[in-house]
Amino acid sequence: MFGRLGAPEIILILVVIVLLFGAKKLPDMARSLGKSARILKSEAKAMKSEGQDNAAAPADPPAAPEAPRTIKAAPGDVTSRPVNEPSDRTTQR
Repeated sequence: MFGRLGAPEIILILVVIVLLFGAKKLPDMARSLGKSARILKSEAKAMKSEGQDNAAAPADPPAAPEAPRTIKAAPGDVTSRPVNEPSDRTTQR
């Protein structure tokens, strides 16, 4: 149904994208997409390490509350924000 995409087809698609979104907005969109991917990767890594820590550690609650994690700003950004995480207190019904 769909043939292979060659160089002319890819160039045509890129031209259409530039015409639709504008050349000024494309770098901003790529930057925000990169930030989102970086945040998603760090959160996935944190969840994975948290799962490994929970499996290895006993079910006792921590003695002192932990400091809130912060998402590191991307290069060029000057802001960072705390991450609101739900507590580990779950109820079983």
